[in-house]
Amino acid sequence: MTSSHASAGGGLGRGGRVVAVLGPTNTGKTYLAIERMLGHRSGMIGFPLRLLARENYDRIVSIKGKNAVALVTGEEKILPPNPSYWVCTVESMPLDRAVDFLAVDEIQLCADPERGHIFTDRLLNARGMVETMVLGSDSMQPMIRRLVPKAEFISRPRFSQLTYAGYKKLTRLPPRSAVVAFSATDVYSIAEMIRRQRGGTAVVLGALSPRTRNAQVGLYQAGEVDYLVATDAIGMGLNMDVDHVAFARIVKFDGFAPRRLRPAEVAQIAGRAGRHMRDGTFGTTDEVGELDADLVSRVENHEFETVKALSWRNSALRFDTPGFLLKSLEERAPIPELSRVREADDHLALQALVRDPEIMDLARGRDAVKLLWEVCQVPDFRKVLSDAHTKLLAQVFRSLRGPLRRLDDDWVAKQISRLDRTEGDIDALVARIAHIRTWTYISNRPTWLKDPLHWQERTRAIEDRLSDALHERLTQRFIDRRSATLARTLKDGRSLLGGVRADGEVVVEGHVVGRLEGFRFVPDAPDRSDEAKSLLTAARRALRDELAKRLRAFEAEPDDVFALGPDGVLSADDLPVARLAAGPSVLTPLVVPFDEGMLDQAQRERVRARLDRWLKDHIAARLKPLFALSAAEGLSGPGRGVAFQLVEGLGVLPRAPVAAMVEQLEREDRRTLGRLGVRLGVSHLYLTALAKPAAVSLRGLLWAVSKGHPLPVPIPPPGRVSVEAPSVKDGGAPPAFWEAIGYPLAGGRALRVDMLDRLETELLTASKANAPIREVALGQRVGLSAEELGAVLSGLGYVRAEGEDGAVTWKRKRPQGQRQGNRQRRERPTNEDHPFAKLRQLSGM
Repeated sequence: MTSSHASAGGGLGRGGRVVAVLGPTNTGKTYLAIERMLGHRSGMIGFPLRLLARENYDRIVSIKGKNAVALVTGEEKILPPNPSYWVCTVESMPLDRAVDFLAVDEIQLCADPERGHIFTDRLLNARGMVETMVLGSDSMQPMIRRLVPKAEFISRPRFSQLTYAGYKKLTRLPPRSAVVAFSATDVYSIAEMIRRQRGGTAVVLGALSPRTRNAQVGLYQAGEVDYLVATDAIGMGLNMDVDHVAFARIVKFDGFAPRRLRPAEVAQIAGRAGRHMRDGTFGTTDEVGELDADLVSRVENHEFETVKALSWRNSALRFDTPGFLLKSLEERAPIPELSRVREADDHLALQALVRDPEIMDLARGRDAVKLLWEVCQVPDFRKVLSDAHTKLLAQVFRSLRGPLRRLDDDWVAKQISRLDRTEGDIDALVARIAHIRTWTYISNRPTWLKDPLHWQERTRAIEDRLSDALHERLTQRFIDRRSATLARTLKDGRSLLGGVRADGEVVVEGHVVGRLEGFRFVPDAPDRSDEAKSLLTAARRALRDELAKRLRAFEAEPDDVFALGPDGVLSADDLPVARLAAGPSVLTPLVVPFDEGMLDQAQRERVRARLDRWLKDHIAARLKPLFALSAAEGLSGPGRGVAFQLVEGLGVLPRAPVAAMVEQLEREDRRTLGRLGVRLGVSHLYLTALAKPAAVSLRGLLWAVSKGHPLPVPIPPPGRVSVEAPSVKDGGAPPAFWEAIGYPLAGGRALRVDMLDRLETELLTASKANAPIREVALGQRVGLSAEELGAVLSGLGYVRAEGEDGAVTWKRKRPQGQRQGNRQRRERPTNEDHPFAKLRQLSGM
């Protein structure tokens, strides 16, 4: 048996009595544990959710005062100078602190395939000096007896009765019902149906932030709506006045495959019905039908199969090298009752990072390996270990191992600022909240940032703003108070007869109610009036089959039907259907279908998927050289770096910031880049093939969408190699925009990058030959008048000089204060073939 398991016995001797308080939901277990803790001089309690920890922290503070209580979660820490009581998430319990009393809630999560190893470790190793208490389901009793032989047991009966009530249609569910499904798509679909039929519902999903979840539950608790649609997120930690729980689905995806809910899981969720002494009921919707009689009996009588094995992961980790760390994580469980956990997110992140040679080179020594493991434990609250999250972890680790030994404030500010936006739909806000929660977690690592308190406040404030915006969107979408009147009028259940005439007029029950343009309904009533909403509801119900038919036709449309306008609007047959929004990168914008109220979430997703396929093909065709460069093989490290930054810059890159990288390019790199159309110009690197008007226009649109810049953007007319560029102060576009479309700014003009390169090359050649400049001829070759040429050259940093013989020369100014730096650069070995090296020789630098 390993030390991590053997220490459980030692913990018993050291920690006094161990008590297991077991029973179903609504038995007062948590209340008992807190009451016991507050009877000791010091204590610590671990909860499974940040939401629960915060709720009970507030409760204990109201009894003991703020100075006596600490809150510790991955995303939030409130630490008074000398707290007596610690309220934590189970993962964040500071077990190095000795306390008289220690408790762990929901101990049955020891069997959870994702987080169970943490709970198992606490069961085996976490002890209070005087008393330890674990709380959870009766199904854990045999396993606790086996692993903690000296444990005492307290059984808690349920305060109220839970009774099966059969199945009902969604439209027949009684008020104060919670409807349960297991995917966001199902939750949204059911919520929209209840909105149409009953006027509105609150929505709860695991992906919601605690603040949003509480706000939605608040709507339900205040009686503004009589229904709640939720995932199994309500199964733990939400105490509500629910009379009935209806399962709209009885199958869930567990991370590997769909499976039916186990009886204990049904009971955990159904147990939300009835609180304290008030009885509750549970049942299903008509899509599920009747539950099995044996399942019903088990739930009503709290008779469940006992837990046979607990999830386990070795906690005695070796930090000599990343390899030893991986090996210790993969150690087999010491006894049959413990089952090694499937690879958790932190383990998968470590496996991904050690494949990076640079990371391995930085992870030398125990302290460095420990730091790498801490970085791997930064959670991705989107619940998907994506390449983007792995790259973020790699960047964090490199920064923490860099000269500063902390994260750069400017870099952190840039990452966080991208998330400080409250526009967008529900999915966009949910994604931003997941991202900012990751940064909140990072900000709570005090040694990783120069001013962690500043970043903690900043990330919490952003999360609060996003959460409030999400609550507002959910309320707008799923609570339609005005349409409730129509819903009650049509409550007799008769199907509405309706159709669409050839000219687009919508007729319901013989009356014209509006027009249908694509998927957009235009009611025959004042915009946003009560009447308009009622007509929309009638049209939505009457045209269900028509919309389904149109959607099938839309998905089968050929590509030439679709178009992307300069304002970022996607259209089909000239009818606007969606818009672009900022996505993961500048080349991968999001498609956001217009929500006109006619399509449900699943139908909008089908519209989005069809447009997304077209958009990807459209961008790839228009910007083919960029994608070819992105996929280039055989480049060295500097070559890949140049290629990556060129792709990020939409095919144009100022040379100065990457001059050192360019000088390191090998001959084969230059050949490869040249074959791909990359020009290593005097002041810019660029892709020559992207100067075509269609490519320029698309690059401008993608840049503007990515940066949130107003649309449309000022694209130079086809064939023009230079245009006047007003300053930002005068309403013009910023310099970054002109760079992105391949028209860098100089002297108040935007000059096409190949022409700019041609101009600077000719100046370099003339300077090398000590030849005069013929300004008129030079200007004509790059599409500029002599006056415009002078302004451009001055903007580029050149100074005009005229000799006694009238010969004109232009030489680049040398910035003040750089002579010493230039002398130092001259002393370093340089690439003598580099254009800047030639220019330095010719100008005497």
